[in-house]
Amino acid sequence: MTTFYLESDYIPLIALLKSSQIASSGGEAQHFVEQGLVTLNGKPENRKRAKLRDGDIVNCKGIEVLIKAK
Repeated sequence: MTTFYLESDYIPLIALLKSSQIASSGGEAQHFVEQGLVTLNGKPENRKRAKLRDGDIVNCKGIEVLIKAK
């Protein structure tokens, strides 16, 4: 599991997928969400702009990312 440290109160899901290099572009990140490849806290997430906050765990393509406040 990797850890992503927030610069503000939240980060949109697509931005996290790009920032953590799970997706190489915004289009690829949107595709992952649309195809149901992303879970948020263990549940399928289909909102591209879901606001991720401290303590959330995102999983995509077998990569887990823990969101932490700075």
